Amino acid sequence: MDKIIMKNLGFYGYHGVLKEENKLGQKFFIDVEMYLNLEKAGKTDDVNDTISYAETYKVVKKIVENENHNLLEKIAQRICNELFKDFEKIDEIKVKIRKPEAPVHGIYDYFGIEIRRKRNEIIS
Repeated sequence: MDKIIMKNLGFYGYHGVLKEENKLGQKFFIDVEMYLNLEKAGKTDDVNDTISYAETYKVVKKIVENENHNLLEKIAQRICNELFKDFEKIDEIKVKIRKPEAPVHGIYDYFGIEIRRKRNEIIS
C-alpha cells in the first residue's frame, strides 16, 4: 500500500493528566502516515487524484493546538477520526506522538504512543 508521510510535526499544546500540563502546555511531535492508493496520482500528476498534505496538516494542527485531552491515545484517535472523515481516499492511518517534556523525573528522549487504524475501525 502506498503512503503519504508527515514526519516530526511540532506543535505546542495543553494536554496531560496533570493540572500543570493543561495550564503551562508543552511541545508535542507527531508523525502521520496515511495509506492510500497513489497510482492514479502518479500517472495523472493531478492533485485531485491524491490528498493534500497541506490540508491534512491543518487537521492535525487544529486538534493538537485547539483541543485539550488527558491522554496521547485520545489525541491520536482524534487525528485518525478527523482524517478519515475529511479524506475519503485514506484507507489506513498510523499516528505516532512524542512528548519530550513529560513530567517524569529522569533522563529520557521522550515518552510517546503509536496507533494504527483502518477506515472500518473508526472509534469515537
